[in-house]
Amino acid sequence: MTRSRIVLFALVVVVALVVGGYVAYDQVLRGDSVSALALPSANASAGPVASSAASSETRPSGAPSTSSAAGSGATAALAGTWNVTSGSQAGYRVREQLANLPAESDAVGRTDKVTGSITLDSSGPATTLTAGTITVDTTSITSDKPMRDNRLRREGLETDTFPTATFKLTSPVEIPAAAMSGTATDLTLTGDLTLHGVTKSVQIPAKAQLANGQVQVAGSISFPLSDYSMTAPSVGGFIVSIEDKGALEFLVVFAKA
Repeated sequence: MTRSRIVLFALVVVVALVVGGYVAYDQVLRGDSVSALALPSANASAGPVASSAASSETRPSGAPSTSSAAGSGATAALAGTWNVTSGSQAGYRVREQLANLPAESDAVGRTDKVTGSITLDSSGPATTLTAGTITVDTTSITSDKPMRDNRLRREGLETDTFPTATFKLTSPVEIPAAAMSGTATDLTLTGDLTLHGVTKSVQIPAKAQLANGQVQVAGSISFPLSDYSMTAPSVGGFIVSIEDKGALEFLVVFAKA
């Protein structure tokens, strides 16, 4: 084979690899354009859970009639167990690229297979989140590309081996009064996050509100994939993650048990 033919053959191979890698990236790992999970807008029905029977009763003549007393009663109604209900979602977000090309968007996968519960306690006007455990079925997480989802069964999240992810609260959280009045309010959730078979203590920034008789909590946490012994997937040798970093996102809705 002449030198010119060797050079031409080499160029064809390089082009084929680049094109093939891009096609694989485009069909399997190109990112989605999906907004982050966030709290729904509260409406006029937002507010503390209260007993309709109690509210319709005539107040005894000796009962307190101040707004603070009413607020304490409403707060007391929040105490107890709240279970995860419909409208809850959780999933991942990972920024991707092909070789040295700039990233176009994030890859996002989500599921509504979220279970768990929280416990609220009340003391006077204060409400405290005292316990909580959330479990996500990672095998049900889907994105806009089934080929990517199938790949994550054996790479990255390795959902075939690690079918669940969990978060367990380890420190109580005082819920701001504004959140209990239907205003989205910042708080920090401290607990143990178990992902890919690895458990780490984390602090998750979140927002919470009481709206439509439900406790709603949304947030996200970013972390190096290596913290949880995960490796970014690749296709044909083309590394697709800009860096060793991903994010867990969630919107969890709770209803009074």
